[in-house]
Amino acid sequence: MIDIRLVRESPEVVRAALERRDASLGNAVTQLTQLDERRRSLVLRVEKLKAERNLASQKVAELKRVKSDASSLISELQELSGTIKDLDRDLKDVESELQEKLLCVPNIPLDDLPLGDVTANKIVREWGEVKELQFTPRPHWELGENLGMLDLPRGAAIAGSGFPVFIGMGARLVRALVNFMMDLHVEEHGYVEVAPPLLVTEDSARGTGQIPDLEDNMYRTTDGLFLIPTAEVPVTNLHQNEIFAPGSLPRSYVAYTPCFRREAGAHGKDTRGIIRVHQFDKVELVSFVEPQDSPNEQEKLLQHAEAVLQRLDLPYRVVLLATGDIGFASAKTYDLEVWAAGVGQWLEVSSASTFTDFQARRANIRYRASANAKPSFVHTLNASGVALPRTIIALLENNQHEDGSVSIPDSLVPYLGADRLTPSGKASG
Repeated sequence: MIDIRLVRESPEVVRAALERRDASLGNAVTQLTQLDERRRSLVLRVEKLKAERNLASQKVAELKRVKSDASSLISELQELSGTIKDLDRDLKDVESELQEKLLCVPNIPLDDLPLGDVTANKIVREWGEVKELQFTPRPHWELGENLGMLDLPRGAAIAGSGFPVFIGMGARLVRALVNFMMDLHVEEHGYVEVAPPLLVTEDSARGTGQIPDLEDNMYRTTDGLFLIPTAEVPVTNLHQNEIFAPGSLPRSYVAYTPCFRREAGAHGKDTRGIIRVHQFDKVELVSFVEPQDSPNEQEKLLQHAEAVLQRLDLPYRVVLLATGDIGFASAKTYDLEVWAAGVGQWLEVSSASTFTDFQARRANIRYRASANAKPSFVHTLNASGVALPRTIIALLENNQHEDGSVSIPDSLVPYLGADRLTPSGKASG
């Protein structure tokens, strides 16, 4: 969440920054300012009355010591205590309301973002060649079925639409991609591997900003836990309520997990194939850094995600998201979009985001710059490194041949044990 002191000291700066996201957010700043002023007024009044009560208590004790009548002063003291109790209750209510308002206000976007909605997103660079196939390319759902590796009807029968079944070489391809990406990020990029829980508490989901913003998109169990929408949630919360010791940052983790999303509000979008699904596999990168290091760290995370696509020889583009398109908790986000020849679309497979100290304030993650320094909030960042469904779409559609077979990139061959998938369901190589 944003720093209330920043709102207090520079309300117009915060208002202007948030209005770059959404013009209506200016009202939220007004509400925060009013609540903060009321809270501070109550604090001052309570402190003054408590000081008066302490002084009155001392006078009562002195009167009793000399055996003088203190009944009148005791009566005043009781009335004073009642007033303080009422004000303490009011203060608690105001503080609770202020906290709830703060939790509902999105992060402040950084200054270098394009202004506007999704149409203002900026293509930063492109990599690879979008090759024109000399035949009409098939979409991945046809390729997957013909290759005997993707069974959407059975997935729908088991759990409903949006729950694909990978079978045979399809399941092996999923495993190969996960192992390839995990090895790359651990062995070459230096991340620490984590296997986190797939369920999180409401506090953990609130800490990363999924609650309240994306609560409708999450699957909730009957005992109040949530299936993770991304490994970002449990991995970021590894250090909730902790203070990093001096010299222990940066700290970087990589995790492979299944992810679960209800896709609320996406009804009717991308209903064919596996472009938009409710369960999918993803490798996630998460970093904790000191504030001055977060700009460079975001670029590094982005490059590490790009390395996956480059090794797989998938054409992609880097897109800087505009102020009206970044996520609730994000201050700046790059998307990586791969080209998929069969559906003729650029498909997002990764987002690399910096959250500045927004998540750290919610999850109470701090660090000490030196042994004697006061704790400060870290900066958190993450990137998908990368998500599997759309990566598989691009692999199948871009590398298909007229006979329905699909070539496998060299980097993936040792993991898959094949350099070509064939419609017979058998792999070659």
